[in-house]
Amino acid sequence: MTPAQKIPGIRHLALIGNFLPRKCGLATYTTDTYNALVERYAGLQVDVYAMDDHPGLYAYPPEVTRAIPQHDRAAYVDAAREIEASGAQALWIQHEYGIYGGSAGDFLLALTDRLSIPVIVTLHTVLEKPSADERRVMEALLRRASRVVVMAERGRDILKRVHGVSDSKLVMIPHGVPDRAFADPDMFKPAFGWEGRDVILTFGLLAPNKGIETMISAMPAIVAARPEALYVVLGATHPNLVANEGEAYRDRLVALAAEKGVADHVRFIDVFVEQDELIDYLQAADIYATPYMNPAQITSGTLSYAVGVGKAVVSTPYVHATEILADGHGVLVDFCDSAGFAREIAKLLSDKAALIALSARAYARGRTMLWPCLAERTMAEIETIVAAKPRRFVKARVELAPLKPDISAVERMSDSTGMLQHSIYSVPDRRHGYCIDDNARALILMCRIEDIDDAVRDKWTSVYAAFVQYAWNGDKRRFRNFMNFDRTWCEDVGSEDSNGRGLWALGVTARDAHAQKHRDWASAMFDSTASIALDLGSPRARAFAMLAAAAMIEAHPGHPLCRTILTRFGDELIALLDGARRPEWQWFEIVLAYDNARLPEALLRAGQVLGRSDFVSVGLETLEWIVERQTSPEGRFRAVGTESFGRPYADPLPFDQQPLEAQATIDACVAAHQVTHDPHWAEEAMRAYRWYLGANDLEMPLASPQDGGCFDGLMPTGLNRNQGAESILALQLASCAISALSKSAENVAGPKRAVA
Repeated sequence: MTPAQKIPGIRHLALIGNFLPRKCGLATYTTDTYNALVERYAGLQVDVYAMDDHPGLYAYPPEVTRAIPQHDRAAYVDAAREIEASGAQALWIQHEYGIYGGSAGDFLLALTDRLSIPVIVTLHTVLEKPSADERRVMEALLRRASRVVVMAERGRDILKRVHGVSDSKLVMIPHGVPDRAFADPDMFKPAFGWEGRDVILTFGLLAPNKGIETMISAMPAIVAARPEALYVVLGATHPNLVANEGEAYRDRLVALAAEKGVADHVRFIDVFVEQDELIDYLQAADIYATPYMNPAQITSGTLSYAVGVGKAVVSTPYVHATEILADGHGVLVDFCDSAGFAREIAKLLSDKAALIALSARAYARGRTMLWPCLAERTMAEIETIVAAKPRRFVKARVELAPLKPDISAVERMSDSTGMLQHSIYSVPDRRHGYCIDDNARALILMCRIEDIDDAVRDKWTSVYAAFVQYAWNGDKRRFRNFMNFDRTWCEDVGSEDSNGRGLWALGVTARDAHAQKHRDWASAMFDSTASIALDLGSPRARAFAMLAAAAMIEAHPGHPLCRTILTRFGDELIALLDGARRPEWQWFEIVLAYDNARLPEALLRAGQVLGRSDFVSVGLETLEWIVERQTSPEGRFRAVGTESFGRPYADPLPFDQQPLEAQATIDACVAAHQVTHDPHWAEEAMRAYRWYLGANDLEMPLASPQDGGCFDGLMPTGLNRNQGAESILALQLASCAISALSKSAENVAGPKRAVA
């Protein structure tokens, strides 16, 4: 055995696949892979994540870090969090169809998309003609992987031809085999009672695609030539087959042997054998037969094991067999050709010298496939991809100038109906239509942005206002939210949040619109709709209504309904805080979610217009708390990622970070600065704003200054490069807020301020 060694720079890996005691070939492969890694490399930590088709059934060994229930998508996300937090430097995936949940196994993508570490994938099956879902999932996995391992050159060819994978990403590493000495089968036969027999062996989970019928049909001719011939079929029936029809298939094979008159020459051993016992069986056989029926089979672990211990192999010409047995290392016979199997097996059994020579050639090939060889070759690829991972350096000083507000991208996403919700990269995606959430934000932007042409402002203010107006369902006394591209509504009543945002846009327009006609329209519509605020129960929806009421009361001092909204909801926010807080948790809810900073901002705005110092005090306290949790160890702004939502009393996770959170934090810090005149809040607003410019965990700008666009978020693997309405509006509204802040506090946040 090769002595263990250390690998420079690689200390910790994650490995995902099936694992023993689950009874399948992939579980054996993953377990052998794990053992090869830890035996070959001293001090290497390998965390095993075992795919689990029957949770609670398997008694996994301590090597298994976590079992992932196959059909529980949330478990994949939880596993990704655990892998990311573990310090693993790379993930090695064993991919086989049918072991991952979701459509064509797409739950696996929920895991890989949430990791920042490099991924290497070993494909155990490569399909020539994948279905639409199989293609979608496979190509997403291929894009995510830094290296893709196949076990046959044909697999490489298919991936290049069918999926367009770059050859530089592909590597062929044969299936691993155990290290056993080349031995005379007669030494092992007595242990199984096979003395004096010519033994032909087939091993694997019993299933119709294994072609056992072909070999049973060949046995009469083989027995005629070699009367002591014995065909051994080793392996339990496939669990899926047992679940559907019990042992009916095995019974049919037994009946076929009796029908052919060779019942005494065919033996079925109905067990799932562990590797060491399997090798003993293999070494006791004279010939290994693989009469498989599937020409496209890329991988056969049993064939690899047979070659590894030096068996003469007679096989059908499926892909793996044609490659591993090429150049005189085995014998190939056509599919379903019983006469061919009989002829070739009888010939070998009758020519001892030819049998030994073929076995020796197979053994020599098997020496290149030992498990330590697989571990070394794969680890070399992992070293390469880990070394190639971009390094992030903390820069001592970076000049990040605020961007001038620019509505180019807003206009790109808008038409005569309103602003479309989503895009694919920068191109509007009409499939998802419109929503009041985005059009309300766009209306607010038209009120806040400076230095645009009056005619342009008038045009778009009217378009977005018309959308908000048309969204109002007078019969239900609620705003609708989602509209199809054909202008049909998807619902009669929108969410509480969308109703709160609709009111917010009306309040801001009533106060800030540049044209009196728009202020008059918004004031009238607010008065006819704002009573719905009193029915809202969601804390964020109430916060939006409070922001609306604070703006409206500044436009119309003494507005009675606005005072009621601000007073009632402000008191209830404080009551929520009192009910949820702990010494380490100064927040209104026991979980974090989206638009978090809107809650303290609502209290600050309410306290300012009502003269309520308690509202201001609580707003500042909770804003300080959420800002602290939105700070990375390097001191950068770190938006609370969507993966953090709904986790009771838990610190936020770093991804997926979205632009909305930075904008909400900026607005809240601007409110705090207006109330306190403390330059600390101006700097916090600037710190959140720099997130758009690249002062973030990935050191990648989300803003595209050339056209006012903004990417949809920071993922563990990089940017989400789509540019939806929410993201574009968040950047532009943030730029407006920073521009206004700069004008009122030049001494705190000038147009260019260095950030550590």
